[in-house]
Amino acid sequence: MPLKFYEDRDAFKLFLLDCGLLACMTDASARQMLIGDNAFTEFKGAFTEQYVLQQLLALGLKPYYWSNTKTPSEIDFIIQDSQRVIPVEVKAEENVRARSLAQFIKDNPGLKGLRISMKRYVDQEWMENIPIIAIGTYFEK
Repeated sequence: MPLKFYEDRDAFKLFLLDCGLLACMTDASARQMLIGDNAFTEFKGAFTEQYVLQQLLALGLKPYYWSNTKTPSEIDFIIQDSQRVIPVEVKAEENVRARSLAQFIKDNPGLKGLRISMKRYVDQEWMENIPIIAIGTYFEK
């Protein structure tokens, strides 16, 4: 069944369509973004999610957002391609934990999650991890 049937317009996240606009709005300098000082560390997750969203949209995908009304868990994006529904968790670091994704997969057997991070490719039974630079090629499968 298409994800559109489950769409809740009251559950959403706002994004800009450009990482540069996000940087400008946060007054982040190019130096902070490239070198990654302590001030930028707080925004790294937002910039990473922004970049991933831009890539997903460029691939013609329509990402949805999911949050649990009973617990503070969320899934950054849920995507539906021609064959599957894919819950996507985005991490800005190599040291990653995907508790919300793991719980979502546990609650929805039959789905396999996707974590996009700085880590190398890893294929586990419940989830695949792909490096952030491989987003485009992953969806060419």
